[in-house]
Amino acid sequence: MGLASLAMPFVQIKPNRIVPGQGAALHAALGAAGGPLCLAAAALLLAALRPRASWWGIAAGLAGAAGSLLVLGAAARQHVPDGNTLARVAPGSGFWLLLLSFSLAATDVIARLRPPLGQRWLLLAGVSAGLAALLWSGALDEVSIMREFAARAAPFQRETLRHLLLVFGSLGGALAVGLPLGVMVHQRPRTGRGVMGVLNIVQTIPSLALFGLMIPILGWVAAKLPAAAAAGIAGIGAFPALVALFLYSLLPVVSNTAAGLGGVSPDARDAARGLGMTRGQVLAQVSIPLAVPAILAGVRIVLVQNIGLAVIAGLIGGGGYGTFVFQGLNQTAMDLILLGALPTIAMALSAGIALGLVVEWLDKRPAPGGAP
Repeated sequence: MGLASLAMPFVQIKPNRIVPGQGAALHAALGAAGGPLCLAAAALLLAALRPRASWWGIAAGLAGAAGSLLVLGAAARQHVPDGNTLARVAPGSGFWLLLLSFSLAATDVIARLRPPLGQRWLLLAGVSAGLAALLWSGALDEVSIMREFAARAAPFQRETLRHLLLVFGSLGGALAVGLPLGVMVHQRPRTGRGVMGVLNIVQTIPSLALFGLMIPILGWVAAKLPAAAAAGIAGIGAFPALVALFLYSLLPVVSNTAAGLGGVSPDARDAARGLGMTRGQVLAQVSIPLAVPAILAGVRIVLVQNIGLAVIAGLIGGGGYGTFVFQGLNQTAMDLILLGALPTIAMALSAGIALGLVVEWLDKRPAPGGAP
């Protein structure tokens, strides 16, 4: 896939942000330097895919990904005329496939090499810091997506805060309600089956339909209760999106809490009761601490899920990155779509990887009080 991408359009040179433009492969995007760059990219791909996993393979994959971004920025600077605010140089299919190939190659080596937890934390921090430094350096400023960002810097910051509010607000509400429900499902299986049935039904409702259902329901509440409308409850806006994301978040939190408590060793609970602990103390000091890895696994599912689902909030005026995605769809402006989509993907990947490492660390730590 990576080698095939070298023959595909690496950039799209467009007279403005809407028209498709003309594609240029890597060997043609930078003139005389294009040929050596193709050879360097092929060599890095082969180095990253060596049969024997090593840190050299990780370095080759990451270097290839960073190099792809730098070459994209250089091509944009070369093909955008000075002073022309309309012309755009956008990433082409060849760039996306090459970047994906290098990223997958590095990920494959990491999975086979399985470095210690601390080294994987350093890798995550290093990649995040490197990407931030690349964006901050201005090397990509002439790329079409960054031009869209420059034109919308203030709205982008505002919608980023709104996206984070939707994600973490719904997660906080789900934890406040879902953790007690998970304990109840574990301790009262008969009642718990009914609760899980309801939550499973909610989870099967398509996301767009659930967001749409919030509009008439909360619109009716706001119309009948002026105090609710004054408090910000309405059929359109951030509140219905927050409620929909909260409902989607309940099932993973409740089910993982119940599963985590059910997986606690009976010997650990018996030992705690033998020490004179009450039922509440056993739950708070033994069962819940031992169930934390499973609970955090549910939090990881919710966080990654809600980062993606919050994009749909843009359809009902809820804000977030979906605002740019749907504006771009209405205007047939791919760069504007990517301005909302790429931060969403980066945020979801970072959150999923980071929480996965936290869960792994908790699984390996000693049990509280020496419990098995």
